[in-house]
Amino acid sequence: MTVCLLLLSAVALAAAVPVPRALTRAVWPEREPVVGLWAWQCLVATVLLCCLTALLLGAAAVFHTVRTHVFAPAPTAVAEAYDLSAAPLWAAALTLLLACGAAWTTAMLGRELVEARRRRGRTRAHLRERAPDLPAGLGSARGPLLVLEDEYPDAWWMPGHPPQLIVTTGALHRLTAHQLDAVLTHERGHARAHHDWLLHLSTALATGFPRIPLFSHFCDQTHRLVELAADDTASRRCGHLTTALALIELNQHRGVLSCASSHRLLGERVDRLLEPPPRLGRRHRALTSTVAALVPLLPLLITFAPGLTALT
Repeated sequence: MTVCLLLLSAVALAAAVPVPRALTRAVWPEREPVVGLWAWQCLVATVLLCCLTALLLGAAAVFHTVRTHVFAPAPTAVAEAYDLSAAPLWAAALTLLLACGAAWTTAMLGRELVEARRRRGRTRAHLRERAPDLPAGLGSARGPLLVLEDEYPDAWWMPGHPPQLIVTTGALHRLTAHQLDAVLTHERGHARAHHDWLLHLSTALATGFPRIPLFSHFCDQTHRLVELAADDTASRRCGHLTTALALIELNQHRGVLSCASSHRLLGERVDRLLEPPPRLGRRHRALTSTVAALVPLLPLLITFAPGLTALT
């Protein structure tokens, strides 16, 4: 058990500190943002699985009731292989720390979901006030697209039940038909990939653990890569130039080409669309995705290794 806890702690520390810093300096996630998002999710899953399995082993060693329930269906040799009879003091302290971390993570996730639901409720109430009234009988024909009378050019996707795509009349006047198609395809790309759930998860982890490099980088990179992935979805349908021009027209009043940090991502997205980076080959994408998917198996292998060895 002691060896397992030490190995799980080492894997978690490696995945939480040096690996994300190296991944942020890599160039390939910009070329393949979908694969980059997958790699970040696998890295976060690795750390969470390390903490969860270490918490389970530590609780089984400290509390006899937990040990009985966890190893009830297993042979006696499996329980003996983990040597849970004598738990060192540091294992009890680690278990308490992990239990507090699990409770805090759950609280942060719940808080983020509740706040997101409240924000959507306020936005929907505001939209009901601003949305133009339709003649009787046409209310059900509104569909997922809602047009607001507003000179401010904007378009966004609002998740929920039902989900809705909102575009202002200012955007309709400013954009051409092809540019509007690119903007709507971009927003639909967010909806199809369920990027809102990924953003909620990354925000909750970064808010709850701001000093852990993995979670802070995960939040920053998620907000960046989801936009690049949606840009790729729009550019494949409407073309790189059309998507770039639509992005400029829709955000020109925000200073899309300025050097301010809040607008820097918009400038990077425009440059990336005007000069698309070389894409990875199909084999490289498959290899990268497979390697990323295998990383979360490390904590499971470490946890189940003593039991499997005892059975053999």
